[in-house]
Amino acid sequence: MKICYPLAASFALSLLASSSLHATTFSLPQGNDGLIGKEVRINAGRKDTLIDIGRQNGFGYDEISAANPGIDPWMPADGSTVILPHVHILPDAPREGIVINTAEMRLYYYPKATNTVETYPVSIGRTDWNTPLVTTRIARKMANPAWYPPASIRKEHLQKGDPLPSVVPPGPDNPLGKYALYLGIPGYLLHGTNNEYGIGMQVTHGCMRLYAPDIERLFQKVPVGTPVRIVNQPYKVGWHEGVLYVEVHSLEEGASAHQKSSPTTLNQLVQQHAQEFLDYPIDWQAVEQARVEATGLAVAVGPKAVVAGE
Repeated sequence: MKICYPLAASFALSLLASSSLHATTFSLPQGNDGLIGKEVRINAGRKDTLIDIGRQNGFGYDEISAANPGIDPWMPADGSTVILPHVHILPDAPREGIVINTAEMRLYYYPKATNTVETYPVSIGRTDWNTPLVTTRIARKMANPAWYPPASIRKEHLQKGDPLPSVVPPGPDNPLGKYALYLGIPGYLLHGTNNEYGIGMQVTHGCMRLYAPDIERLFQKVPVGTPVRIVNQPYKVGWHEGVLYVEVHSLEEGASAHQKSSPTTLNQLVQQHAQEFLDYPIDWQAVEQARVEATGLAVAVGPKAVVAGE
């Protein structure tokens, strides 16, 4: 795997980790700006898969695949250019505590008094076990948790001929992994996993799974009582240095009407944000292309705004 130069139009925002490719911590943008990170491109090696590249660089399966639609996720051509989508428009939510956007299957954590944000890929509930859209908090934390499968999950496994015990003790067979952060709503938590290939997909019974290093870091840093907001924002719009960007995510086939619903359309969101600058010229063709392609990449939909007096 070889590193290429970042795109000429990438976002030169501060990365605060020692390794830029693996960084998950970013300086918060100033003023009304809403973008963090910078796009990086690498060359896939002969034995690389997109899934492995995603795991090594902090992305889930759907995210890395959507950003690279022309690449076979299991057999990328040797030397093919892979986009690492480290640019994110922050969700439309208070910049505090934890914000999880189910549409992009990504968690944002805003540590207190740091002016930074950390971001991690997550798995969410599958179509028949939706992750709830709620405002809650971290109620408690536990290292090496045991798993007590609910009756509904035990019934499902029994019907498949895969019966579960009443309790799964800590260890390599425990699907919660080594760390768990329990939410203030019964039965839902952030946790690790014993199957990291499911990160960034709709595969859980409603909980949110993270890679082992990510959940360990959150476990160590996130205090009990931290607010948690779970939102569904497939369309995100934000400014960066006077240029308006959109970011579009698509949900898997079979997603419920609840998950697909969005309070406003992409066009309405773009118009609302464009009002910040009088007569800002929106490239509606670029907006529609971003909506149709749904790569999850931040796309510019207008030129740099001219501020009066400049």
